[in-house]
Amino acid sequence: MPPNSSEKQPDPYEILHIKRNADATTVKKAFKQLAKEWHPDKNQSPEAEARFIEINEAYKLLMDPERRRLFDSTGHTDEQPNFRKQHDYSSFRRFDPFDDIFSTFGGNFRFNFKYGEGTNIYKKQSITFKSYQNSVVQLSQKQPYLILFYSDWCIACAQIEPIWRRLCEELEPINFGMATVHAGREVELAKRLGVKTVPYLIMLLDGHPYHYTQPSVSMVSSLDFIRSKFPHKLVQRITEEDLDSFLGGWMDNRVRVLLFGRLDIIRLRYLSVGWEFRERAVIGYVQMDRSDTDSIRVRYSVSSKVDTLLVFHEDPYTPVASVAMTDLPYPTMKDIIDGNKFLVLPRLSSQSVFDALCPVESMRSRRRLCVVLVTQDDPAHDPSRAALRDYATATDQARERERVRYTYLFREKQVDFMNALTAAASGSPVETNHRIVILWRTERHTLKYEWLEGGWEVEGEKHNTSRENLRATITRLLHSNQPMPYETVIQELFDEHAQGIVWRIISKLVSVQDFLRDNVNQDDIVPAVSIMVTVIFIVAGGYVMSYLVKLEEERVSSARSTFVDSTGRVKIAPQLRVHELRGESYNGMVRLLKPGCRTIVVLCDSESKSKLMPKFHKACWPYRKNKTLMFGFLNIERASGMEWYKRILVLGLPEPRDLNINPKNTIGTVIALNGHRKYYCLYHAKHPEAVFGLPTNPGATAETEGLRRRHTKSSITGDFMGFSDNESESESDVETGDKRKDSIASDKPLLNYYSNILFEDQLLEGLGNWLDRLFEGTTLRYHINYWPDWPGK
Repeated sequence: MPPNSSEKQPDPYEILHIKRNADATTVKKAFKQLAKEWHPDKNQSPEAEARFIEINEAYKLLMDPERRRLFDSTGHTDEQPNFRKQHDYSSFRRFDPFDDIFSTFGGNFRFNFKYGEGTNIYKKQSITFKSYQNSVVQLSQKQPYLILFYSDWCIACAQIEPIWRRLCEELEPINFGMATVHAGREVELAKRLGVKTVPYLIMLLDGHPYHYTQPSVSMVSSLDFIRSKFPHKLVQRITEEDLDSFLGGWMDNRVRVLLFGRLDIIRLRYLSVGWEFRERAVIGYVQMDRSDTDSIRVRYSVSSKVDTLLVFHEDPYTPVASVAMTDLPYPTMKDIIDGNKFLVLPRLSSQSVFDALCPVESMRSRRRLCVVLVTQDDPAHDPSRAALRDYATATDQARERERVRYTYLFREKQVDFMNALTAAASGSPVETNHRIVILWRTERHTLKYEWLEGGWEVEGEKHNTSRENLRATITRLLHSNQPMPYETVIQELFDEHAQGIVWRIISKLVSVQDFLRDNVNQDDIVPAVSIMVTVIFIVAGGYVMSYLVKLEEERVSSARSTFVDSTGRVKIAPQLRVHELRGESYNGMVRLLKPGCRTIVVLCDSESKSKLMPKFHKACWPYRKNKTLMFGFLNIERASGMEWYKRILVLGLPEPRDLNINPKNTIGTVIALNGHRKYYCLYHAKHPEAVFGLPTNPGATAETEGLRRRHTKSSITGDFMGFSDNESESESDVETGDKRKDSIASDKPLLNYYSNILFEDQLLEGLGNWLDRLFEGTTLRYHINYWPDWPGK
């Protein structure tokens, strides 16, 4: 409902002294100027603090477009998340077009259109997607939220309107947030939360939505649904056996609360207060009409006729606060727990605890002191903590209790915090255990501090001296404006209560399970199971394939030859794999070679293969580790192989011509193929490069040079390729054969090397030198336009 006119909201435009049409830049400029003028640290006026808060609230209102638009149109805003405000016309009689008709005939029958009245509460509590994100999700960390999705002209929504009203009456007094969402207008919010129909009920806890899955909405089923979604041990049932362990568990830095009731079930108000204070209090419920709880009731003198709340700190025998009423209201429980939510000596275990115990106070005259005892998580340090706890309990001055808080920390867990305190102070103690440091936070990440002289002793006169030093230091800092000697910048404290990675994963899996349970129905089960089985099959198949590949690699590795190096270690000898060039391997060895890769192929037949392959293997062995090279052989006895060889020779000639190749003369030819750049290089014992590449013998005779020139001439005419242009080939062979015999008879082996007649084991003797020139780039390249197809393929 809109506020009363007597409670008129201050005008933010007047507060900031700006016009109503001012833009965001003007608003910021006015805010900075006024905030600097009225900041309590710079303005000593008694009105400065209230004025500064008023300026800040006005700035926040005008910088929020939705709240500003609402203020401009209605003159007021609402700090609660229910931003959609509707005028209530329920007191007016709606226009009925049939009134005059039926009144003319004197009848009393009327149509009763009351749907709009039934949805009035929905419109009052309606929220938007923006308010859900910015407000409701954050509020759900401390306050459970119940959200109902509805739409216009929804008969079922109108039918459950009385149930929703009763839920609001029951739950709002015990700190439940109640909101509604128009599913037709807030489509994005409905889609995000998985709402598929209306009415639809969702409970929001810590930003996590829980879906109501019952087919119909009733009061009993709704309350059971709400009760089931709270954490299982949010409020624990306590018996005689559990009491001591429950009250003695305060080392988790949380107070203990005992609730005594007569009902068998734990009331929703107890669950709600447990949810709000779950970070600072552990709540237990004692059912008083049970035999195993009588001793607890007698121990603390609790009446069985009223409900009772007891709050315990470190002492399990004496509660620090108690209240007994016939029916404990939520505000009373909240006030009692909130006023005693910290132990007598709490631990600085997180940034939130640090902010609550040691708030920021920039004014020196009003500074708040935080007395911190540095200890370790070790029972040997319990006497030091107990001594400071006794000192804090004995402090009876109200002013000191208001401005001084006594705490301790674990040094090994707050490492960054301790490093900041010891690094900034040249006079800081070397050993910080059992030492007290007094802090004053001037800003969120800035504090001034002072170490207590002499440490914190717990035995005899030394303890009395430590107590007197602490009392004198605190009194001096509270009643004087004396500055503190050290100042440092600190980081956020380590959260000792944060869940580990394992628990976070488990929590995430539980959330996923809840989501699937709430959103997956019978129609979705079969596709989901099908997808799951498919994924499992793919993963299992991939695992099996990888396992088989691993077995194959192990088999191949075990088949490799080994050798013993100079150090005596057994190593795997690299292998030179030689593939046969044929139709099946042609593309992989030639056409589809990557840039920079080459294939070296030797031509042979079945008879010469046994003699040529060892020579070829020996010449290529130094290059076995080069990943850009492939090695192969071409069997000239295959008609397709000779035909392909003839085609690339024709493509490499300057002018096309018909070649008549003698396959026997091609034995021992080596071809280096560059598939990407489309060229090849040739080696043959009669090729000019094989002759010119040999070193010149200074003692060579005229007969030798004549044979060299004649060899060159015959090679150029085509003998090296396996064909000849003249018809004197046989005569030349006979002639050189006679001279070869003469050279052998006269013991001239050099003439045998340069003769036209060569034996098979001599064909590849110059291959090693030719390969060196090949990789130097000095061999002749025969470029072609394309790689011909493999014959017959």
